[in-house]
Amino acid sequence: MSTLPRRLSQSASRIWAACTSSKRANSHFGSTETRTSSHLLGSLPAVIILRGGHGPALEGLEVARRMLVLEMQSPSQGSAVMVARILDLIFIQIMRIWAAGTDAEPNWLAGAFDPQIGLALSAIHRDPGHEWTVEELARACNLSRSAFAGRFVARVGKPPAAYLAHVRLDAATGLLRDTFLPVARIAESVGYASEAAFSRAFKNRYGMPPTRWRRDVRGRW
Repeated sequence: MSTLPRRLSQSASRIWAACTSSKRANSHFGSTETRTSSHLLGSLPAVIILRGGHGPALEGLEVARRMLVLEMQSPSQGSAVMVARILDLIFIQIMRIWAAGTDAEPNWLAGAFDPQIGLALSAIHRDPGHEWTVEELARACNLSRSAFAGRFVARVGKPPAAYLAHVRLDAATGLLRDTFLPVARIAESVGYASEAAFSRAFKNRYGMPPTRWRRDVRGRW
């Protein structure tokens, strides 16, 4: 991977952590830089077109672009850090513009950049094992239950309960792959009331029980 794409991938990892309030170093729900950046970049369209010649957002991007070019053409002490931070700024600003536009398809990233729905997504990712209810998530966003549910679907593309189940199973795959915790303990950790309920949900999504999934994944190491 060349220098610039690698730094963009690193920026994606930092943005993912910020959007989801992920603390990978301190939480067994975390994931590696490669998986997090892939998750974020995979949510984006192949091309993002920013329309309009003026405005604070685009002016800020132009300033950041000039700073980036300067640091890469004439590197000096601390240039690597400067480039990384400038890329973070560019990445976030482009994501803000894209998520606020009409071209953004509903997905977790569009929701993460929504000033209200982003609060709910952060709460879910911070503690996927919590027994979240629509009412509780709506309160976190300072919205009524109906307004929250409608806005969540419009921005994320699925109801809160479906998104929560998705996040829980993602967390479970990480635990199955990276730890030796028993399946029952993993089920409890990600919010399932029983190992049987967890196994059914896991099989519905991945086509096999969690014990077999773990065995197959580790067999490829």
